[in-house]
Amino acid sequence: MNLFLFVSTVLIWGSTWIAIALQVGDVPLIVSVFYRFAVAAACFVPILAIIGRLDIPKIKHHPFIIAQALCLFSMNFILLYSAATYIPSGLISIIFSLSTIYNALNARIFFREAISARVVVAGILGLAGLTIIFLPHALAEINGATTRSETLWGVLLAAAGTFLFSLGNMASRRNTAHGLPTASTNAWGMAYGALILIVLIFVTSTPIIMPTNVTYTVALLYLAIFGSVIGFTTYLMLVARVGSSRAAYATVLFPIVAITISAIFEDYKITPTTIMGILLAMAGNIVMFSKISINLFSIKGANNDV
Repeated sequence: MNLFLFVSTVLIWGSTWIAIALQVGDVPLIVSVFYRFAVAAACFVPILAIIGRLDIPKIKHHPFIIAQALCLFSMNFILLYSAATYIPSGLISIIFSLSTIYNALNARIFFREAISARVVVAGILGLAGLTIIFLPHALAEINGATTRSETLWGVLLAAAGTFLFSLGNMASRRNTAHGLPTASTNAWGMAYGALILIVLIFVTSTPIIMPTNVTYTVALLYLAIFGSVIGFTTYLMLVARVGSSRAAYATVLFPIVAITISAIFEDYKITPTTIMGILLAMAGNIVMFSKISINLFSIKGANNDV
């Protein structure tokens, strides 16, 4: 079951990058994010209600569901998509892969879990692999295209969005630990996320532009149903089953799926350097899930589950 959840998350989130690219156009960024989670909530909540799986959380849980909505279903996407206006998406993917490390650090802070050598080694290998894959392209696009201040601002936005994603993982773990079903919590979280976004749209006087492009609409439906409803459910179920640090390794691997899709549909050229990066990322995956004991450099804590 864990393997199924992991593979599903990697494949779904790895394929959302091309869908996001297809949404670039006249619709303002914040409105596109709103459409995504409004459609996701409009699909998810009624389906769960019809099949009798929509739990109504007690009032004391709603602040944590709102926290999950802020970090996973609204503000993090605004920051990550905003970063794309300053730096290439490949560089954003590398930064987003830091969620593996962020999750380990946040799990230490919020749940007093140990940061094991396995997490450190796997994270280093994964980041090294993605750096080899993306950095040459990122540097080529950045060179002469942006100022240093713009590049730094893009990096900070991406890092902040990734950190929010990690905090959302912590909120989800807390909700699961208190017996809240993952699917139901996600549904309420996406509804809250859409509400937060529509408030921001009106506060910022952002024009709501309806999409007229068929490609945009298809991409939106894919992002809402597969990327949000299914993707986040499988990912957060994985967080609940194996821990946030191991589950976050999916974020290291999904850019590899994006490369494969790009090679098929966008004529992306896979080079020997790309293959080397993929092998390094896979090595990190093996380290993370292997049963081989790694004791060097481990940071002890109150719990050894990470």
